[in-house]
Amino acid sequence: MAVEKKAQTPGSRGGSRWRRTKASSTSEGTPGNGTTAANGTSGRNGTGTAKRRPRSGAGASAARKALVALAAVIAILAGVLVYGVTTDRTGWAPKLALDLEGGTQMVLSPTLQGENSGQDISQEQLDQAVEIIRQRVDGAGVSEAEITTQSGRNIVVSMPGVPSSETRELIQTSAQMAFRPVIVSGSGAATPENQRTDPTSIPQPEGEPENSSDPKWVTRDLFARYEALDCSAPRPQEERASQPQDKAIVACDPQSNAKFILGPVEIPGTDIATASYAQASNSQGHATGGFAVNLQFNDEGTQTFKELSERLYGLGQGGQNGARNRFAIVLDGSVVSAPTMNAVITDGRAQITGSFTEDEAKFLSEQLKYGALPVSFSIDSEQQISATLGSNQLRMGIIAGLIGLALVCIYSLFQYRWLGLVTIASLVVAGVVTYLAITLLGWGANYRLSLAGVAGLVVAIGQTADSFIVYFERIRDEIRAGRTIPAAVDHGWQRARQTVLASKAVNLLAAVVLYFVAVGNVRGFAFTLGLTAIADLLVVFLFTHPIMVLLARTPYFGNGARHSGLDPEALDAVPLYRGAGRLRSHEDGDGLTIAERRRRAAQQASAAPSSTAGAHGNTSVGSTAATARPDSEETQR
Repeated sequence: MAVEKKAQTPGSRGGSRWRRTKASSTSEGTPGNGTTAANGTSGRNGTGTAKRRPRSGAGASAARKALVALAAVIAILAGVLVYGVTTDRTGWAPKLALDLEGGTQMVLSPTLQGENSGQDISQEQLDQAVEIIRQRVDGAGVSEAEITTQSGRNIVVSMPGVPSSETRELIQTSAQMAFRPVIVSGSGAATPENQRTDPTSIPQPEGEPENSSDPKWVTRDLFARYEALDCSAPRPQEERASQPQDKAIVACDPQSNAKFILGPVEIPGTDIATASYAQASNSQGHATGGFAVNLQFNDEGTQTFKELSERLYGLGQGGQNGARNRFAIVLDGSVVSAPTMNAVITDGRAQITGSFTEDEAKFLSEQLKYGALPVSFSIDSEQQISATLGSNQLRMGIIAGLIGLALVCIYSLFQYRWLGLVTIASLVVAGVVTYLAITLLGWGANYRLSLAGVAGLVVAIGQTADSFIVYFERIRDEIRAGRTIPAAVDHGWQRARQTVLASKAVNLLAAVVLYFVAVGNVRGFAFTLGLTAIADLLVVFLFTHPIMVLLARTPYFGNGARHSGLDPEALDAVPLYRGAGRLRSHEDGDGLTIAERRRRAAQQASAAPSSTAGAHGNTSVGSTAATARPDSEETQR
């Protein structure tokens, strides 16, 4: 009876798999004397040697440093949050938006000022006023506010929570702004009646004033009103708004408790192109530790401000009245700032410095930036409103997120076995980082989480898992090509890193564009989408990759144990050293997937003719598994 010996060719499936054998067994073409294979693994090719733990080199040290850096970042964020909670500055949970928490609704009545005083506001002016208020509210850090019109006349502002007095004042403040030169300044307290100047002792001005800084603007009646003015007493808005632009006025600075006699309007607020705030610096460019407000005028304002700066700077250099080298920025009849002119400014770029805190500089820059519309607002009504969606919708959104997270975890464990635990741990770390960031942004920037923002967080679960899938598949491709697992992790990361960066760059670009072109709740969705993309990058670089580097140097994952997710046999990997002095051929390392290799093996088996065994014509065992090599022993009698 003939017995056919099974033969394996380098291109066959039977010769392309790493087979587990007992420590005492050997296989054909494999050394049985305990020799270690050339690819750095032992016991995978039928050898009788024990498995060795891969060495931990410089890559492991860098991985540990990355994990320490991530732990430090999380510890800092958590420490800041604990400080805020213990000092009653914030809470443990993120702030919620209007649709989930409720808030305050204010009905504003706009009134035209200046030349259009007393006229009805047009729809175009009303729409412009709505945009100005929206910019003011967003600039104050109140996220997810709703600003609409009512009956073509009023403006309805709905904000989450209870607005601060600064936000309420910023909304109500008139948008009419002007630059006036200072003629006289003094303390904001009213001069006692027994110390006031006798009006008859004040000389009457002779002739017309030469410019807006000329003291001839000061009449007896105006100076009497200046001495009687008490800046600590509230002034009706009607009185502050009725100040003529072409005449001298008296005004107060409520912040510094000072009062002024100001000349006519030199530059209207409409000539301001933009305003911002930043840390102040000296002439050498070094930071002084304070904050400054930067102004940029348009072309017309640049020319006018150049002439104004030349005049006021000259008055200061001439040793005249010190108050006359100052100009006041007047908003709705009140002075918001009265800086001194220290240089001639010819390019329209001015900087206001002083003892500003960051909040004061930010508030002043917002007033200057959004103070160009000649409209004032009065609050007709203010009431508390309930949440438009409520806690039930938030609960359903959280449940949807948990379901999505559970499905991702199940898929990861099914697809990657125990390696899926790395995906689950990475998602947990990304969730912790995102939670801390959103909570701290609610404290520092008054960011509020809406239902649309919750939707962005749910969508981000899948996008975050995509990064891990790309990385893991790159590693498995390298294992299929015959690399050792530590080497596959290193090479797979080099190839996956570019893909992950490109993917997150697209996500961030989409989020940024959506944030700036959208309004309302859509901006909340875009913000959380961009925030989670940044958190994903942080986790992939500082957690997922370092963990994989360390796991690849453990006996279980480093040797590709069964169910580890990196099992070379399950991946149809081809070892570099195949025994009996044979190395992997180019055909074996063609980079095909498992399905493609199995399809090719099936096609080769079906195309090969069936072998027969000797004169008896018996079909040989294993003839469909592999085609015998030409030099193999086919028959023994």
